[in-house]
Amino acid sequence: MKTDALIEHLSQFHPKGYDLSLGRISELLQKLDNPQNKLPPVFHVAGTNGKGSVVANLRAILEAGNLSVHAHTSPHLVNYHERYRLGHDKKSPRKTGHLVSDDMLADVLQRVADANNSAKITVFELLAAAMFVLFSEQPADYAIVEVGLGGRFDASNVINKPLVSIITTISLDHQAHLGNSVGEIAFEKAGIIKPGYPVVIGPQTDEARAVLEEIANSNNCQMMIAGQDFDHYQEAGRFIYQDNDGLLDLPMPGLLGIHQLSNSATAIAATRLADIKISEQDFENAMGNIYWPGRFERLSPGTVTGLFEDDAEIWIDGGHNEGAGEVIARELEHLNAAHPKNLTMICAMLKSKNPQTYFAHFKNLTPRVFTIPVSGTKHGFEAPELANFARQAGLDTVPCNNLDEAIHQARNNSKIERLLFSGTLYLVGEVFAKNGTEPQ
Repeated sequence: MKTDALIEHLSQFHPKGYDLSLGRISELLQKLDNPQNKLPPVFHVAGTNGKGSVVANLRAILEAGNLSVHAHTSPHLVNYHERYRLGHDKKSPRKTGHLVSDDMLADVLQRVADANNSAKITVFELLAAAMFVLFSEQPADYAIVEVGLGGRFDASNVINKPLVSIITTISLDHQAHLGNSVGEIAFEKAGIIKPGYPVVIGPQTDEARAVLEEIANSNNCQMMIAGQDFDHYQEAGRFIYQDNDGLLDLPMPGLLGIHQLSNSATAIAATRLADIKISEQDFENAMGNIYWPGRFERLSPGTVTGLFEDDAEIWIDGGHNEGAGEVIARELEHLNAAHPKNLTMICAMLKSKNPQTYFAHFKNLTPRVFTIPVSGTKHGFEAPELANFARQAGLDTVPCNNLDEAIHQARNNSKIERLLFSGTLYLVGEVFAKNGTEPQ
């Protein structure tokens, strides 16, 4: 595709990683006539876990109200187009947005690269600039922008007048960039809070909430705080949301896992704080239309699933930190309580993560773990090194050279009853591609 070739070309001159600052992106956007100031009203979303799920919830809710919504997420799983979803044409019978076309994205990226004129910058910043150009040139009622890394110095943090800033659950991750404690990381995430603009704070530890609340108060921001200004619970198979404006009795969200209720509640709170008129029927319809690929998802029938018995459960999850390990292990324990099955895991992980704390949450499930290197980047653990972390967490582990070998070894080891591909979105993307079922 044109976009892939262009990004590959740009990567020869600009690094693919993060270099957290706002100077380069600000200079580039000025050359592009500051498209970040011409966006529809923006929901700006930061946090450690749940950002993408909150974006998916927000988009489903707004679209259920027949509102046109741009949505930016990162990283992608299979191709770059997944990062840019454009709002639907209000005159069209289609009520959902669509991924940007290859021609449109390539054109915008080329214009961004031309404006940058070979100045020092990262590919991530070029991709962020492309998002601002796309969203400023295409009409929509709202835009949802997910932070890439951190908040304070993320390339998206040139949004000065957000409709609502949203901060999802914070846990330890990216310590080399953001700090070694939850409080330090919360401070970086709180960088998206702007003076006088509303803030929704999702479920947090006491340490993180105290930091976020103090910064929001110092900026005179109206707040809605999970567990204080809004709450949620499950009752009789229904999802109950409650705040000062009343109670919503809704179907369970389309995303699996009890932890997803808090993401749905955080998104609902953001629409209420923004005073967007969404009917209870629209909220009801939205819950069934939430989809966010690669987050505790049953893999669709394809090449990979066809390698296993028909009754095998094949799951994928891109969570990669301690908090993600905790919630996914809990969901697997719930599955096991209802339908006991042996668990096999195929895992890859980036070196910026803490594998031992991630793996520790799976100990009670006694899985057989097959570790592999991360395909597509040099920043992942080698399989033997990752296997050692899993063993230190008390898990039976076999290192393998690649995904194909891990699948082969797992199949030969014993009958696969429940298999989880996990540890990084890189692996999830590789599994999607191999399975022949690209995320939609």
